[in-house]
Amino acid sequence: MRGTMQESPLLIREIFRHGQQVNRTSEIVTFEGGGFRRANFAEVGGRVERLANALRGLGVREGDRVGTFCFNHQEHVEAYLAVPSMGAVLHTLNVRLFPEQLRYVIDHAEDKVVICDAAVAPLLARVVHECPTVERIVTVGEGDVSSLSETIGYEELLDGAAEGFDWPDLDEHEAAAMCYTSGTTGNPKGVAYTHRSMYLHSLASTSSVALGIAASDRILVVVPQFHANAWGIPYAGWLAGADLIMPRHFLQAEPLVKIIELERPTFAGAVPTIWNEVLRYAEGHGSDLSSFRAIVCGGSAVPRSLIERFEQLYGVPIIQAWGMTETSPLGAVAIPPRGVTGEEAWPYRTKAGRVAFGVEARIVDGEGSVAARDGESVGEIEVRGPWVTGAYYGDDAPDRFHDGWLRTGDVGTVDELGFLAITDRTKDVIKTGGEWISSVELENALMAHPDVFEAAVVAVPDQRWDERPLACVVLREGADTRAEELADYLRGRVARWWVPEKWSFIGEVPKTSVGKFDKKVLRAEFAKGDLEVVSTGGPSSGRS
Repeated sequence: MRGTMQESPLLIREIFRHGQQVNRTSEIVTFEGGGFRRANFAEVGGRVERLANALRGLGVREGDRVGTFCFNHQEHVEAYLAVPSMGAVLHTLNVRLFPEQLRYVIDHAEDKVVICDAAVAPLLARVVHECPTVERIVTVGEGDVSSLSETIGYEELLDGAAEGFDWPDLDEHEAAAMCYTSGTTGNPKGVAYTHRSMYLHSLASTSSVALGIAASDRILVVVPQFHANAWGIPYAGWLAGADLIMPRHFLQAEPLVKIIELERPTFAGAVPTIWNEVLRYAEGHGSDLSSFRAIVCGGSAVPRSLIERFEQLYGVPIIQAWGMTETSPLGAVAIPPRGVTGEEAWPYRTKAGRVAFGVEARIVDGEGSVAARDGESVGEIEVRGPWVTGAYYGDDAPDRFHDGWLRTGDVGTVDELGFLAITDRTKDVIKTGGEWISSVELENALMAHPDVFEAAVVAVPDQRWDERPLACVVLREGADTRAEELADYLRGRVARWWVPEKWSFIGEVPKTSVGKFDKKVLRAEFAKGDLEVVSTGGPSSGRS
């Protein structure tokens, strides 16, 4: 027996139409450094229609790729809506990529038009002449674009275009957007999101058991729009009718705190390093961050000390979430089970999260067997679901997939309630004397020390134990804590044989283009002898 329901494709076009028609008075607010500019969804909707007409005039057809080399602002949201809705494919380009990687992804995706912030035009100019598929460059905002040839200004482009657009009927399984991974080895890999996957991902993000994005929210979109589509937040916010507050390139602590105090956002998402800096600035300047109902934090493990400090000072809960470019990225959210509060909630809040509805997760051990969901059996986390990629665009990578599941590269456990605990990345685990040490757990333990601002732990060679942990520590301003004191602090908090005997005090932990700790840089610096290392003695031979 077949059902009686009508059938319509799940398209970005429908997200756009709903926001334009139903959420007309909601706003996109863009920070310009000295002030803000605003436009409601009805006004933005008219500009989206004009952008689609203008791109059609530039020769963009269904299936063509349109790159965006932009920060977070209104025009970038307009491209988010116009490009997929007209049947083209939005390709968000990471403005922090090395030139050779940027050239590679433009060429690999075969971008036809690139919309580029004038402020970063010189970065694009270094490589675009080597990208034969790029026919036109559209520049946004003020800045010197003389390094680029044959550009057209975004506003000039829109001025000559009509409102109203005959949005095509599309197959929901066609690509709507694509992002490339920020992989630390080899060339970045492309993930092509479908209209269907992004529609479902947006709905999931509005669920109360996930991000709970609602019409009452004012969302500070800190996550770069080139990083897994800003975690899908612009689409979910447009769908729900939440105000979107866009900080452009002003992602340092001081301007972010200024935006928070002036615009009073209720929700935001960013990596832990951003919130660590914001917290340090706010504490030093008596700032008020209490407007948030919640902050979602992901990209790497969130230190418990950071969560505790935000709640103690501002009453703001930080919710840890887990995902990756390949999962759109919503994979798990650390909301404790029903009825679990207070101290009993901490074991859940400090995990990667509970698997989101729509995503399945399993643990596969080193022999390729599926492990028990007992919260203890350790292996690689594999996932599948309607917004999880099943392949990479134009790039065979069979080692990343297993019987229809995506191999995440994360090592951890899953319990009977679906909570994921990530102990490490497969490339970052430390094997010492035949036993495994979690660099993530060591980092979290170290960052709970009041004098430690950041800590990254990497494996270094050891003649006796094969590998031992090297703790690279950034102390808070004015602190003079010694390695011996930190080692003593760890004893009793982690297994005795986990405690590092090699320490390096550094000014800053290197970061990737999306703000994660870049451990490969630390490993390379150690190998070259560029890190000053102090020793506190050898590890205990016991196991505890």
